[in-house]
Amino acid sequence: MTIPFWIYAVVAGIIVSAWMAIKTGREERKLEMEEIEREGEIYMKRMEKEKKMREGINVTGE
Repeated sequence: MTIPFWIYAVVAGIIVSAWMAIKTGREERKLEMEEIEREGEIYMKRMEKEKKMREGINVTGE
């Protein structure tokens, strides 16, 4: 029994589709992590700035 050519094409399409889905998922996770790190850095800078402001107020307010 011979397998029709279109079956090979369908299997190849499934394999390529799965590979692209995995590749895209990894790239999206990497971009999300980079964005989270940037947001975290911004948050930490803002917290340091507020801490310095509070320390400045406490020093002059005492």
